[in-house]
Amino acid sequence: MPLFMDVHTIEGGVSAADVAGAHQKDLETQAKYGVSYLKYWVDEGAGKIFCLVDANSAEDANTVHRQAHGLVADEIYPVGEFS
Repeated sequence: MPLFMDVHTIEGGVSAADVAGAHQKDLETQAKYGVSYLKYWVDEGAGKIFCLVDANSAEDANTVHRQAHGLVADEIYPVGEFS
């Protein structure tokens, strides 16, 4: 499946603990949509969250967020993995 990186911006910042809770909800919801959330990164002060997801489409990835906790991504980019 293709890889996507999504970006969320939360005004006023975000806590790593809150993001961990939302990520757990994604993990509980993802199988229903054939999606796999792999990793995430957080910049608490800037309110930025970045999620790496394996999905058939960007819409499938966002559907998991919408169903799991309602925090859909502001941007989603197809990405490739390189070393």
